[in-house]
Amino acid sequence: MTAALPLDRLTVGIVQMGMVTDPTVNLARALGFISDAAEKGAQLVCLPELFSLQYFCQIKEFKNFSLAEPIPGPTTQALEALALERKVTLVTSIFEYEKPGTYYNTAVIIDRKSGYLGKYRKMHIPDEPGYFEKFYFTPGDLGFKSFSTDIGECGVMVCWDQWYPEAARLTALNGAQILIFPTAIGWHPEEKEILGARQHEAWELVQRAHGITNGCFVVAANRVGFEKHPDKAAGIEFWGQTFVSAPDGRVLGRASVAEEEVFIVELNMDELLEFRLNWPFFRDRRIDAYEDITSQFLSEESNTIKD
Repeated sequence: MTAALPLDRLTVGIVQMGMVTDPTVNLARALGFISDAAEKGAQLVCLPELFSLQYFCQIKEFKNFSLAEPIPGPTTQALEALALERKVTLVTSIFEYEKPGTYYNTAVIIDRKSGYLGKYRKMHIPDEPGYFEKFYFTPGDLGFKSFSTDIGECGVMVCWDQWYPEAARLTALNGAQILIFPTAIGWHPEEKEILGARQHEAWELVQRAHGITNGCFVVAANRVGFEKHPDKAAGIEFWGQTFVSAPDGRVLGRASVAEEEVFIVELNMDELLEFRLNWPFFRDRRIDAYEDITSQFLSEESNTIKD
């Protein structure tokens, strides 16, 4: 938690993009967006969840497992080459094949100087209509991690992880200064009119709160556009609104609802140290009273502080 910040100011480029059915086209477009961000001065570039694929988890279909690839593999090699050329640190997620029957939704971290640093496997896996991720992804087995990059300590989680305060806390305790969430979240069109505003507000609010309670910047990179369900007229309207927030929770930049964008936000890293000094949440934690946090549910008897 006391690691020195390598940069006083950090320029972040966030790619909000829509995906087509051809993964090679998505990868080529993403490489173009990364180059555009680098031209605009970005030192850290973040892409959405599963950026090279349309969101295949709308249905349960065995043929979709053929979309997975090893990590490191072809996509990480292409990203690594561009990161080293453009001198940017990259964060995104990829559908990972590890071995027969074992697949992960995996974030990769590629440093602008050291290349591929490692990976984080999505820990919380949703399962609900239109988001059948438990069919495809094994829950992560690498724990919550922060990666020491040339531009600072980057903590990475993936989409559904963003709803869990424990995930953000453990990532920050591992040293993270920036919490990065590659994301694919949107509306079922039939729900949008009634629930849309509330759903989006809750999504943004909980992530900004993670930034406040852990004294971190937050970067949430979402996809955008409508992706039709393969078997129905329905689908998912990804709500975009990619954003960056400061340690005090204020929004530093937010993308549109419907358009592809590469937008640039400058982070004043001095704010992080100032915030943690003035709001010392880590100092005042009562770790002696948190033993029950590892229980799924609590009984009345267990909800007491032990001597």
